[in-house]
Amino acid sequence: MGTRYRTQASNRDGGVGVSSVAGGMSVAVASPLNPDRDPEASNPEQLLALAWATCLNATARVFVTRKQRTAVRVEVELHDASDGPGYEFHVDAYLSVEGADAAETEHVLAQAHARCPVSKLLKDAATVAVHAEPYSG
Repeated sequence: MGTRYRTQASNRDGGVGVSSVAGGMSVAVASPLNPDRDPEASNPEQLLALAWATCLNATARVFVTRKQRTAVRVEVELHDASDGPGYEFHVDAYLSVEGADAAETEHVLAQAHARCPVSKLLKDAATVAVHAEPYSG
């Protein structure tokens, strides 16, 4: 099977400026480590959290009944790299399923995490984890 969808994003300004999607949105970006950053600008940590939360939740909905709702929360932390220079992301995704017990939620999480394209991209990273949690609406 061939390519199902393709997009492209670009950034010409580095950590301060604008990132753009070809034919789509432009997002003001700023490093979260810059004390003078624009508080309205986004950063890579937020964009990663947004991408994974959206993808994982959309995938999880495939595995629940139409009457159940799902929610995903992703937390991204920026740490000094443990094995060299620079930084690394520590990322945790939390999935919940309305009306589901812990075992069912874990089952949905396992299926969604195995199928979600962003999860597949992140799955072998030592600083990435997924968690099931009770639904809070």
